[in-house]
Amino acid sequence: MSGRVRVLVYAASADGPQGEEAVRQAYHRTSKDLAGVPGLLGNELLRSAHEPDRYVVMSEWQDLAAFQRWEEGAEHRDTTAPLRPFQDHEQRRVFGVYEVEAAYGTEESR
Repeated sequence: MSGRVRVLVYAASADGPQGEEAVRQAYHRTSKDLAGVPGLLGNELLRSAHEPDRYVVMSEWQDLAAFQRWEEGAEHRDTTAPLRPFQDHEQRRVFGVYEVEAAYGTEESR
């Protein structure tokens, strides 16, 4: 496998349309601040089709080491601060780190 890692950050909005827009704005601000971080391949804001007030920010990293370097760095907390108020504390953890074990239909499967 490629060693790629996906990080999932669970978020929730409780204030209807205003809260939903606040989540989107926080995501865009954080994403702009993450631009150019070594090892970060990209990220997406995913909204639940079943619970529209629930979100996942999925980022893809070159490997676990790249993610850990960024996470341990001084800028990590400031960069992710806009999304922190939306952490979904109903989840067992507010984020998860997953290594790609297998894949189909992507460059990783070739």
